[in-house]
Amino acid sequence: MKNCIRFLFVAFIFTFVSACGIQQAEKCTSPEDNPQHHYLRGMEALEKGNMDAAKEKFERALFCDDKFAVAYSGLAIATAGKAKTLTDAGFRNVEAGRAFDQLKKADKLSESDEQRFDYYLAVIRVNTLLQPKDWLENTENTFNEARKLKVDEKKLIYYQGKEAAYYFLGLAYLDAKEFQKARDKFADVLNMKSEGKWNEKADRAWKRVDKIVRAMAGLTVGDVGKQIAVKDSVTRADLAALLVDELKLEKLFAGRIAAQSQVDKMKAEFTPADMLNHQFKEEVLTIMKWKVRGLEPKYDETTKAFLFKPTEPVLRGEMALILEDVLLKITGDEKIATAFLGHEQSPFPDVRKTSPFYNAVMNMTTKGIMEGELSGDFRVDSAVDGAEAILAIRVLRQKMNIY
Repeated sequence: MKNCIRFLFVAFIFTFVSACGIQQAEKCTSPEDNPQHHYLRGMEALEKGNMDAAKEKFERALFCDDKFAVAYSGLAIATAGKAKTLTDAGFRNVEAGRAFDQLKKADKLSESDEQRFDYYLAVIRVNTLLQPKDWLENTENTFNEARKLKVDEKKLIYYQGKEAAYYFLGLAYLDAKEFQKARDKFADVLNMKSEGKWNEKADRAWKRVDKIVRAMAGLTVGDVGKQIAVKDSVTRADLAALLVDELKLEKLFAGRIAAQSQVDKMKAEFTPADMLNHQFKEEVLTIMKWKVRGLEPKYDETTKAFLFKPTEPVLRGEMALILEDVLLKITGDEKIATAFLGHEQSPFPDVRKTSPFYNAVMNMTTKGIMEGELSGDFRVDSAVDGAEAILAIRVLRQKMNIY
């Protein structure tokens, strides 16, 4: 009887363990339901900025294989990306803590050089997103570790090449406003391979950063200028800040008025409601005080009030008009305002001679302060990016012999 009971107990345990094994093996059975596939789809979702979809894919990869190291690396990036979007400091810190915990798991589970490469790239990307204390130095050290690895690039499921480390360090430098270092790293990517997954991205990034470096050459640009330099679209508040902080517009305009007492009495007529708590409030009020054409408050039909519209992008035609007025006020030369009126034909197909921007566009282009395109157009209705805004101010300073 005892032997029978013992046999039945052993049989039960064997059946239970076998069932568990089968259940474990059957967690992910379809051809595409495997950790590698989910990891790759997760990384592609990261490229598109879809952190929730990426997180879902990485978690599925870990469901299929809870020891799959690179899924933890990807999950850390997705969690950090989510944390960056949170405005509540408490919630942000919790998510950031999760991201670093996920990095620790990736570090612990990474065995091959290829897995460690993914881990090091995740550290670089998480640091760039969250920017903890000493993040840039830590990122540089991590890059050096990644560079030493002897990886089989064919086994890098997503990154496909070691040049990815150079690309993401370039992005880190760009985020840190280390523009020349960023340009060098993007150039390294292009020099490592004639063709590769990261070449097109690196080429675009190099051209963008090179434009910023050239725009800032010879200028001592402050923090405001560096923040604006990387923008794809400069806002009205941004341009006001550049004119006041980088061009020193207040000092230049005040120099045209002999009596300091007269300058002291000048002030903006009012503070627009949308500028009451804005970081560039004082700069905008300075612009309003000097009545710079093109940067006046605008009447808003919804609020029935004059607002500055600080987030509205500045178009190239508007920029020409604004800088023309600055030039006129600094020089006192009233002829500037009508210098090109009466022309029979415009050199720019997209700027008619009857356009309100025509005279300003001609003033800016003939003086080399702004440039047209190789196509012949001026792109009058295109947004001004940060690099070209700084470049225009740099040239304006040089034209006025202002240093």
